[in-house]
Amino acid sequence: MSFDQDIYEKQGFGNAVAPMAPYGLLIIDFINGFADPLTFGGGNIASAIECTRGLLAEARQRQWPIVHTRVVYQDDGADANIFALKVPPILALREDAPESQIVPQLQPLAGELVLRKTSPSAFFGTSLAAWLSLRGTRTLLIAGCTTSGCVRASVVDAMCHGFRPLVVTDCVGDRSLQAHDANLFDMNQKYATLMARDAALEATTKAGSGASA
Repeated sequence: MSFDQDIYEKQGFGNAVAPMAPYGLLIIDFINGFADPLTFGGGNIASAIECTRGLLAEARQRQWPIVHTRVVYQDDGADANIFALKVPPILALREDAPESQIVPQLQPLAGELVLRKTSPSAFFGTSLAAWLSLRGTRTLLIAGCTTSGCVRASVVDAMCHGFRPLVVTDCVGDRSLQAHDANLFDMNQKYATLMARDAALEATTKAGSGASA
């Protein structure tokens, strides 16, 4: 896919924003339904889940605050919203539904926040910003799916709340590779720093471990 890089550069977009400790990790909607191409998955989501295993292990080693999100609606659908009008099958993601459970490869540990949400952004209508601020987070590494949906929405809100979003490019996925590429390009120009996993871990090591007290 071709992007209009020149006009962004001429207009001053895409300025580098260096990672700054302390760090946190947000893993968005890596649940069974999004891992399954027959439900909400496809594209490069499966490979992003596998890559996130190493990112999560390193975040635990460094004692970063870690957040996992799930899409969860009430069993009776009473909390249905406009998102559910656009994607009606999303209402099947209920508390006990197998499709709404976090994938086995990335099961949360004690002390890691599991955040339920009904909108694309992990910040909208949730306590996430306050939870991260309480733990001193300045740079938020972001993994998950989909790149064009819940990842992008969460990146924009993270930036709006004053966090430095760092999108880990091989740890985010989308059912559409075109949408994935286009949204990575756009986020890099406007909202976030983009790095592959190993580069991100190296950069955050150089800038300090960022473990919170």
